[in-house]
Order: sequence, then structure tokens, then C-alpha cells
Amino acid sequence: MTLWFVFALMTAAAIFAVLLPLGLRSRAEVQGSEASVYKDQLAEIDRDLAAGLIVAAEADAARTEIGRRLLAAADQADTAPLHSNRKLRRMAAVVALAGLPAVALAVYLPLGSPQMPDFPFSARNRAPNAEPLDGLVAQVEQHLAKNPTDGRGWSVLAPVLLRLGRYDDAVRAFRNSITYSGESADRRADLGEAIAIAAGGVVTDAAKSEFQRAMALKADEPKANYFLGLAAEQDGRKADAAAIWHGMLDKAPADAPWRPLVQQALARVGQPVAPALSDNTMAAAQNMSEADRNTMIHSMVERLATRLKQNGDDVQGWLRLVRAYVVLGDRDKAKSALADARQAVAKDAGRLRQLNEGLKNLGLDG
Repeated sequence: MTLWFVFALMTAAAIFAVLLPLGLRSRAEVQGSEASVYKDQLAEIDRDLAAGLIVAAEADAARTEIGRRLLAAADQADTAPLHSNRKLRRMAAVVALAGLPAVALAVYLPLGSPQMPDFPFSARNRAPNAEPLDGLVAQVEQHLAKNPTDGRGWSVLAPVLLRLGRYDDAVRAFRNSITYSGESADRRADLGEAIAIAAGGVVTDAAKSEFQRAMALKADEPKANYFLGLAAEQDGRKADAAAIWHGMLDKAPADAPWRPLVQQALARVGQPVAPALSDNTMAAAQNMSEADRNTMIHSMVERLATRLKQNGDDVQGWLRLVRAYVVLGDRDKAKSALADARQAVAKDAGRLRQLNEGLKNLGLDG
């Protein structure tokens, strides 16, 4: 009912907008037609008198005659013309009152849906044309079933399958990617990672073989190096694992995205590393004496500690700080930083778990 009431108000407003100008213009149009002519004649008489074409007596007589005609025209406008205009207004009112609603209903009834329920807000957030990821994967798989040599399609599909937990299918997709798109260090390393994940995180001989092939193509391929270090750790050769990972950090830029992962791995085998220094800092440190270099490193560590006291949400910062103190041999400060770190993230279970995982094997809790 509310919807129809709103429609009725809108219709009434539209009709009023049509009829109001008709009522306002009716009398003005009648009076204005002849009155404007007589006013022009009066003005012409004044111009002729000023120019000396007529005398004052003639001008007064003419004004009197025009005034009489103007009054007569006004009386006539109040009768016949007004009556005829009133007929026109009535006709317009009938058309507006009956025609506008009729046209509106004729258009709305076949097209509108006044009884349709509101669309739930929760459903609006889901794009109607957004297909689930599984549906998109199925489409790609159908395409590859018809075009099995599409190497680019296999390259796109493989990491998606890995993320969906379809590990065996991901391994097959990575193999097909290599077969139809060609061999590269990245593809070999991705295949080795998929094989290891499919084996529950164990770097099997098959996975190790792929990582070795990747390194044969590109010696500093980071994923292959990391997993070969992980294979050494799983075999109990922690020293070999640490050597591989230290070698990675020595060659890597300070902002390498995988640096924290390798640092955690080194801490896991009992060889934590100090915070990475930028290239400019390393170049400056080479020209310093041993005492100055130690002073600079201690200064950087203290600045990190000061920053973390102001912003304690940075878990990676806390990890760097604790490990730096361990490397510098200051275990008391390392334990104190560990306590501060846990207090800073105590209210966030996710950050606390990440912190504890990163500090395993440091021997600070004993």
C-alpha cells in the first residue's frame, strides 16, 4: 500500500504541474492581447505631440478615445474569451486527470513488479556474475582437455590447483607446463615444491631432483636453494642446511621477500642471524675499524629496539631484535626483548603464535 500511495502523490504532483500554468496564463493572455496594442497607441500619441505633428487638444481627444476602447476590451476579456479559455482548461484538466494515470499504469503494469520482495543486503555483496574458483578451474580444465598442448594454460592452472589442495593434479599440471612451454629454473623449482607439498612437506628424492635441475639452470634460484637446505635439515645435516641458507643470505639483497623465511630456518637449526643491513650500510661498514663497526651495529640494534617500544605490532621486527642480541652475545637483552615482544603481542593470538614459531631453538626459554 505504501508504494501505491507514493505513486498517487507523484501523479497528483504531475497533474498539478500541468494545470497550474493553464490557470495562471488564461487571464493574462486575454488582457494582454489588445491592451498591449492600445498602450503602443498611447505612446505613439505622446511621440507625435512631442514632435509637433498634433496639437494638445487633438492629443487629449485621442487619449480619451483610446482609453474608452481599452476599458471596453477589458470588459470583453472578462466574458467571452475567458469563457472559451475556461473550456480549453477543462479539456486539459480532463486529459491530465485521466490521461496521465492511464499512461503510467499502461507502462508500469507490464514492466513493473510491485510485489517483488526486497533483495537481501547480504546477497548484494555477492557479485551475480562472479563464479566460484572451482567453476573457473573446471572451465580451464575443459579447455585443456580439448587443447592439451596449451602450455600457458597449464602454467596458469598449476599454482591454482596447488592452492586448492589438489596436489597430485598440480604436479601433473606443472609437468605439462614444462613439457609444452619449455624448461626453466622457475618451472623446475615450482614442480619440486609441488612434489614436496604432495608428500606432506617432505623433500623426496623426486622433489630434490627437480630442485637440482633448477639450480643447474640458475644457480641462485631461491626456491630451489631453500628446499635443498630443507632436505639437508630433514636428513639431519643441519650444518649443510645452515651453509646453504647462509649462502642465500650473503648473496641476497636486504629487501628480498624470502629473507625472513630463511632467517627463521637458520634459527631453527641453531644459527640465528643478525638483522640485514642495506647495501649502503654494508659499503660504509667495510671502511670502518672493528670497534667502529661494532658501535654501528649496536646503534642500529638499539634504534630497532626503540622503534619496537613505540610500535610493538611488528613481529618480524621483534624476531630480528632478539636474534641480533643472540648473535651479539647479549643473552640478557635477548631474554628481555623476548619478554617485551610477548607482552606487546599478547592480545593477538596470531601474532603471538608467529612470534613463538620464529623463536624456536634459540634456547631462551630454558
